[in-house]
Amino acid sequence: MKIIRASCWKENLELTKPYTIAYTTVDAVENFFVVIELENGLTGIGAGSPSDFVTGEDLLESFAALNAHLEALVVGEDIRHFSAILRQIRAILAPYPAARAAIDIALYDAFTKMIGTPLANYLGKAHEGLPTSITIGIKSLEETLEEAIEDVKLGFRIIKLKTGLEVEKDIAVFRKLRETVGAEVKIRVDANQGYSIPDLLRFVDETRDADVEFIEQPFKAGHQHWMLQLPEPVRQLCAADEDLHNPADAMRMAVPTRPYGIYNIKLMKCGGVSESLHIAEAAHRFGISLMWGCMDESIISISAALHAAMASPATRYLDLDGSFDLARDVVSGGFILRDGYLFPNGKPGLGVMRL
Repeated sequence: MKIIRASCWKENLELTKPYTIAYTTVDAVENFFVVIELENGLTGIGAGSPSDFVTGEDLLESFAALNAHLEALVVGEDIRHFSAILRQIRAILAPYPAARAAIDIALYDAFTKMIGTPLANYLGKAHEGLPTSITIGIKSLEETLEEAIEDVKLGFRIIKLKTGLEVEKDIAVFRKLRETVGAEVKIRVDANQGYSIPDLLRFVDETRDADVEFIEQPFKAGHQHWMLQLPEPVRQLCAADEDLHNPADAMRMAVPTRPYGIYNIKLMKCGGVSESLHIAEAAHRFGISLMWGCMDESIISISAALHAAMASPATRYLDLDGSFDLARDVVSGGFILRDGYLFPNGKPGLGVMRL
């Protein structure tokens, strides 16, 4: 079944709730989109969300590379041979993981639509659904508590609290948040590379009785030697984000002494579903728990991450709330959100519908 057409475009997607993290404030996000069409009329859609800080690529450069190579990479190729197409994409668009992810997701969507099955089922579904966290950016104490109360009312039972600017304030906010939401709500922390070793140890020590679920990327990327100076229980409490980009990183960090106890896979960092599956397999083989994360992204790539997450036995955590605060999107569907749990919607491919 030949691919007869391919196109891409980019859009600025405003957020309904701007937020602050340790290194920036975000009020809108630019995503780019890929659509491929098969000779039988079926289409597949993909999306990319590049970031200098996370994926290491400039949006304009990444989109220019995508636009320049997309048609040559896929048009005229047989969708049944998409693994070979992906090999070429990895070679030609190596510096641009979000661009690779957009094509990768579109290929998986088109192929699994063609064979009439949800992507998670094609990949070998290991879970029916899992709860996702809902993220609260760095805000005043009053705003944090107000947002948390609203999130719990909406059915979420896991909060991810952004920290990393001032550890003393982070500790006070965390403890007050725990007091407010109670013991039944899990709270995980994302320091977004904002801590020093003393900061992290102080945070862990002073929140020990308040039950931190885990702490994501406490130190700047590339500072794994700092992680190795920590006690093993603290390393097990930490999740690799910006330090984990590809399967090679996953394998390198899996051997003793491990800097992290959890891997956070983002399709935008690794280049799509195909590469995420290699990371997931490494985690499964080495007994490392998986979290599947995101940035501010379209339902398209959030759905792709959910399908991939459901196919890995190592998956323990979801942080796939990146489409919840978009003021608009280019698709609907993709997943079912029920009482804080995410489920694929059971439709072929990603299960998304163009608007």
